[in-house]
Amino acid sequence: MKLRKWMTLGLAGALVLSLAACGNKETVESKVPEASAPAQTQPADPGSEKDGEGYVVGICQLAPHPALDAATQGFKDALSELLPGQVKIEEQNAAGDNNTCNTIINGFVSDEVDLIMANATAPLQSAASATDTIPVLGTSITEYGVALNIDGFTGVVGTNVSGTSDLAPLDQQAQMIKEWYPDATDVGLIYCSGEPNSQYQVDNVQKYLEDLGYTCEQYPFSDTNDMASVVQDAVSNSDVLYVPTDNTAANNTGIINNICQGVIPVFAGEEGICGGCGVATLSISYYDIGYKTGEMAADILANGADISTMPIEYAPQYVKKYNPVTCDALGLTAPEGYEAIVAE
Repeated sequence: MKLRKWMTLGLAGALVLSLAACGNKETVESKVPEASAPAQTQPADPGSEKDGEGYVVGICQLAPHPALDAATQGFKDALSELLPGQVKIEEQNAAGDNNTCNTIINGFVSDEVDLIMANATAPLQSAASATDTIPVLGTSITEYGVALNIDGFTGVVGTNVSGTSDLAPLDQQAQMIKEWYPDATDVGLIYCSGEPNSQYQVDNVQKYLEDLGYTCEQYPFSDTNDMASVVQDAVSNSDVLYVPTDNTAANNTGIINNICQGVIPVFAGEEGICGGCGVATLSISYYDIGYKTGEMAADILANGADISTMPIEYAPQYVKKYNPVTCDALGLTAPEGYEAIVAE
């Protein structure tokens, strides 16, 4: 990878002359692996050979959203703490457009950044296609084998790609629905057909729900143009709805909420969606997985860690949370052990 001097050679030469004159003078499928211990990267020694040098890291985030924003912030905070003053961040947001992801990533590759952080599936896919030499760390990715079309994925990509996953145990998500609605019969699964990780989640949640005795029907929408009609169809034919960690749904919870609020319960794969339209979720901290990604980045940049051997990391813990607003609208009382989602 290419180290960047943040000073031009001319300036460096002038500095040498000046010094001479004066003389004096930083957690597949339901069984999610346990997160490994935090990387032992130490803050750089101010007197080390890194003085005057720095790394350039490009961040491509798919869209503005609280969960993705938190992951990006965690990533930046980790680098700031572990490599103080040594990392220049080039951060760009694709505003939900896959073609913009390609443009951003290609720009990073042309600039020969030292590392790329891809926040969400579309940026990861763009980065994996654009370079096989620059280290690429993903975050907010549900399942890397699905995202990168790897058959028999075992947890290590084996190339210049690694990162963290936002997947919470899918069997526990199915059990959560059973906990709230043991007597329901029909569960509608809503997701964007263009997101392979969403398809992965609903396929597996459906298996667990059917094992629990539910009848399930999938309701895919292609984009926001048909989202409302698909959700309405699901509401008409279901007792309960489930939405996975789906980026399109996350950016359009208002559409789902306008149709479902006070009418039918929605269970979500992550807290941001639940806060916008859901009843309950099995939540992870996106800040934590972003921070873990930053630890991995620091290990690669400062210690020369081999990304091709780095396993995908998962959230260290999962928390049951409920949305007081939607629960009140449906006259529901949260079971014991759930924490309230606090509106921001």
